[in-house]
Amino acid sequence: MTHPKRRAAAERLARDAPPGALQVVMDPDPAGKPSVLRTALCAWEAIEDGATHQLVVQDDMILSDTFFARARMAIAEMPNAALALFALWDSRNGAAVRFGALTGARWVGAVNEYFPCVAIILPREVASGFAAFGRRHLDSWPDDILMNHYLRAHGIPSYVSVPSLAEHEDHGSISGNAFRGPRRSVCFVPQDVPGREGARLTGLRVLPFFKQGVAQCAVRVDGPGEGSAPGAAQGTGRWLHIDCEQYLEGAGVRPERHQPAIVRMAEVTAPEAAKGAWLTAFTMGFVHRRDGLRCDPATAGPDDHSGPAPATDALPDPAVLAEALATVGPGGISYAQSEDRIAEQRDELARITLAGLEAGHETAERTRPARRFRDAPSASHRSDSHRSAARRSASRRSDSRRPDPRRSDPDPRRSDPDPRRSDPDPCHGDLDRSDLDRSDRDRSGCDRSGRVRGDADRSDLPHVEVVGTATPLGEHLVRGLADAGHRVTTSPHRPTGHPAPALLDLTALTLPQPEPPDTHHTLTLTLQLPTHDAEFALRLGDLYGPGCPHNSRIGRLVWDALRSFPLTLDDPAEPLRPLHTRDLVTALSELLRTPPPEPVVGLADAPVTAVELAEAVRTAVRPVPLAPPGPATHPAPQGAAWPPPPPGWKPVTELHYGLHTHAQWLAYEGIHLALEV
Repeated sequence: MTHPKRRAAAERLARDAPPGALQVVMDPDPAGKPSVLRTALCAWEAIEDGATHQLVVQDDMILSDTFFARARMAIAEMPNAALALFALWDSRNGAAVRFGALTGARWVGAVNEYFPCVAIILPREVASGFAAFGRRHLDSWPDDILMNHYLRAHGIPSYVSVPSLAEHEDHGSISGNAFRGPRRSVCFVPQDVPGREGARLTGLRVLPFFKQGVAQCAVRVDGPGEGSAPGAAQGTGRWLHIDCEQYLEGAGVRPERHQPAIVRMAEVTAPEAAKGAWLTAFTMGFVHRRDGLRCDPATAGPDDHSGPAPATDALPDPAVLAEALATVGPGGISYAQSEDRIAEQRDELARITLAGLEAGHETAERTRPARRFRDAPSASHRSDSHRSAARRSASRRSDSRRPDPRRSDPDPRRSDPDPRRSDPDPCHGDLDRSDLDRSDRDRSGCDRSGRVRGDADRSDLPHVEVVGTATPLGEHLVRGLADAGHRVTTSPHRPTGHPAPALLDLTALTLPQPEPPDTHHTLTLTLQLPTHDAEFALRLGDLYGPGCPHNSRIGRLVWDALRSFPLTLDDPAEPLRPLHTRDLVTALSELLRTPPPEPVVGLADAPVTAVELAEAVRTAVRPVPLAPPGPATHPAPQGAAWPPPPPGWKPVTELHYGLHTHAQWLAYEGIHLALEV
């Protein structure tokens, strides 16, 4: 698929392919608004009579030497699956590919993100269905986000190749993606040897990735009764969006205690970039070794090309693993660095990444609890140090800095998973499998009633009953309080009997926010502690971040920017007070421990004007234009003075990064709540 400006590149790609394998499909409206989806739909509709599958490749891709051999073998192995042959170096699917490289897998189950479409194979029926679906949503979302939504809604098994079978040449972007910086593969090995296409890794639940200069972590939380069928597009469950440091502290690990001198003494890499790459790799190594990740036994058996290869014998390919690790650092700084500047830092970043991976492996080994039986992790694993670390995590939110970053050729040693181990769940806390109610618990740490696992280990922090959690935002707040170390129970209504020591009522917290624009939600928090019994009103500003919908005041701007729509402001001078959901969790955790001296508390960042917020959205999400202002509106009535914050508390989430996390949540999760198939 191509545009007339790049027709020569597309024709060259088709000539270099096996005869008849590729044909060129042109943008049907090259003078119109740039749209990858418009051309992609023509490509999906161009499937030939008798073909069982359709391969679509964008014109700026480099194909591996064994691209078509591996593609045909993968189709034979997984005829009903969607197959992505490329993943970006700073993406969550890229994080899954790295775990695949660590375990010797050839394919990994796609995770909650866009589904990479620059080189992709679909079964004929899926291609036709997506083409019809895409026609109904033209000029709305990018093709890769729509593709993920379509595959997930229809339960299509979806996999990403290990290594990538294509690389991005990245000679500019017609569709307006140049602002993202260099966009390279997580792991491109041109001479990758075909075979073992049945070796797959699925069911990943913790995904460390380095993006926008921040070591981030996506954590899977299943919906009620939801399983994790191999490769299936994951359904109603949620993903927590946290930083690696927060995740590790919730797991009882203080990463700074394990940081080697190589991070502090980086010579060509900025300190924050070095720390981010190391922390991402540390988390990856910790999860990999702690959870005993390995290829799926049901899918990694012998095949005609590699001979017998039981799943437990899958070994990482040194070249694939080395390249996968070498892209952690470059991917994390690519948003703000040139190709040349990234190249200067690659070798040093690779050494730092390898050091982080090894430190994570070693930490997981030291913290692994002794077991009498192979598959019986003990709930007592959550120790006093874990609880104190969880408390620290609540009070020390990382302030989401992005580095002034700077590149690596790793030593692929010591990547061995131990397939014989069965380890604690990737989410915070361990499942006590001696519990007779274990069938009613999901692997996120809560049972179906919302009770957090390991309650007996959290008795030193206030127990809180949360009312009104039947929204994604409510779920995020409950999970955040649980990760902060609180024992949490949930209820649809206020209890009529003797309440828990603390009661948090979220029923008034509904979005979008009401009019007039300066009206802010009041969240009533009732604390009933042995020495204090009072009701406090928490006045929130403009809430944004993971869990917040697309039709809140800030959400509307982010939603439009994601879809490349101009940003429309009712009143450019309108004041807003942003409050990120992470900062709300931190404030709630502090208030549960220390009630404030005043009955009304203000939670929000410093006020910004609507036009200032729009400029931040254009920087953090996509540089879309501002729509011309409409007729002047009447000034909003002045409200009462903003109440003081809790003593010693302040929001720390930097606005640019906070908007980035809000955009990620809306594109990968919120879209499933707002868009019909």
